[in-house]
Amino acid sequence: MPVPLSGVELLGLCTVLQDCAAQLSVLGHIMPDTHRGRPEADKVLSDYPQLYTELMSVGFFNQFVAHVIADVLAELQERGTFHSLLFAVGEEKRRKANLLDIIIREEGGRRKTKALQRQLLDIRKEKTLELQRREEMTAHLKDQLQEMKAKTGLERKYVKSSAELLVYQGQKINTHSEKQLEDEIRLQQERLEEERRVHMEMETFLKEHQTSLGEKLEVWMERYERDMEDKQQELNSLRNNKANNLSQLQELAKKYRDSEQVVIEDRMEKEALRRKLEKEHMERDAATKIQSWWRGTLVRRGLGPYKKGKKPKEGKKGKKKK
Repeated sequence: MPVPLSGVELLGLCTVLQDCAAQLSVLGHIMPDTHRGRPEADKVLSDYPQLYTELMSVGFFNQFVAHVIADVLAELQERGTFHSLLFAVGEEKRRKANLLDIIIREEGGRRKTKALQRQLLDIRKEKTLELQRREEMTAHLKDQLQEMKAKTGLERKYVKSSAELLVYQGQKINTHSEKQLEDEIRLQQERLEEERRVHMEMETFLKEHQTSLGEKLEVWMERYERDMEDKQQELNSLRNNKANNLSQLQELAKKYRDSEQVVIEDRMEKEALRRKLEKEHMERDAATKIQSWWRGTLVRRGLGPYKKGKKPKEGKKGKKKK
């Protein structure tokens, strides 16, 4: 809350505000008429519209300040407060903020408008170029169409003459082919008659050959039965011989096993005898070596019968004469 003002302060403040209101009133009466009747001033304002706008803004601001001062002065004189001043300042701030927002949006709209205008110009240029290209393409296609018509007419004439020539050649080829086919049909008929005759002869020959083969088959079947009986008898004889040979083989195997056992036992006896003889021989050699060693030891040391006898001692020699 604002601090209450004393009487002296209130009086001084009212005096100052009245003085300001008077000066603003004088300034407001002077400014609108400064450029009237002065062509150079009108020319300057027409050349610089922004200056005129600023002058108008100053005039509006003077009116606003004068109105606020009048309200504050009336409030001070009546109640000794200045709430209207705070309210007016807040309202002016909000108004300026709204005005600034409007100006910003207007500037954005202007920029968008300019961008759209430039884009529209670019689109118009592109469409104009595209239209020119299409007109050129249309003219080119018309030229190609004329060329194609002329070319098609020539091709039609060529195709017609070629078709007539092909028809003529085809007729000649067909006539020649028909003649060849007739000759081929006649030749095939002759071959067919020949094949029929050969077939009849072959059929007669095969029937005769079949009859001969049937007779031979009967003969071979009889021979087969006889051979089977002979072979069966031989097989039975071989089986009997096999049984006899098997019994003989078993007897021989038994004799072989017995003989092998005898041979093994004989070998074992001979091996034992050989080892015994080798042992006795080794023992004799060892005994001989031991005897030789012992005899040598006795001889070297002079023991036993090889002991040496003692020699007699010699007497003392006499002293030499002086």
